[in-house]
Amino acid sequence: MVSTDRFLAFAAMSLLVIVIPGPSVLFVIGRALAHGRRTAVATAVGNVFGSYLLVVAVAIGIGSLVERSVAVYLAVKLAGAAYLVYLGVQAVRHRGRLKASAIRTQPAGPARGDLRTVLDGVLVGVTNPKGVVFFAAVLPQFVDHAAGHVPLQMLLLGLIPISIGLVTDTLWGLTASAARTWFARSDRRLSMIGGAGGFAMIGLGLTVAVTGRAD
Repeated sequence: MVSTDRFLAFAAMSLLVIVIPGPSVLFVIGRALAHGRRTAVATAVGNVFGSYLLVVAVAIGIGSLVERSVAVYLAVKLAGAAYLVYLGVQAVRHRGRLKASAIRTQPAGPARGDLRTVLDGVLVGVTNPKGVVFFAAVLPQFVDHAAGHVPLQMLLLGLIPISIGLVTDTLWGLTASAARTWFARSDRRLSMIGGAGGFAMIGLGLTVAVTGRAD
């Protein structure tokens, strides 16, 4: 149903977006620094569940509108591209505000239960603006409309960033939990990450604006 070239192209695009640290990544890192490895992994699992809820929403809602209307597609794509550029500019402008001390403000003490931790991660994942924009504006571009079953294609394609996100978010959490002191004492490291992510986001937004469906 989904061709190999579309599958690989979407996987590459997903990887580019996911490796840019955003709200979900910082949340996982924060939980790892405050509570350790178990909480970090549970939070990462919750994040990907929340993100897949966005995929489902796009597949059964926006996806059907996009399939029927070129105007709606263009509106969603351009709005998403503009917002990606905005997020990138904001990340570059305010990279100096990304303080290690802000991550350390999360309360330490006993970790919550695993289910509550997963639910916290779901909430962050489903409200992550980067995820909303990516799935609403980018995912529809990789659907083969001639093949039909557009919602199902979106659900299948959505598993790609979810799988990548589970791996990368877990690695972020495990790394942070294993190197708490290294992360928590350096504002400069966080600033560099935020700046690099901002420029990558701007490039992604411009790419989304000039590429995509032509029908």
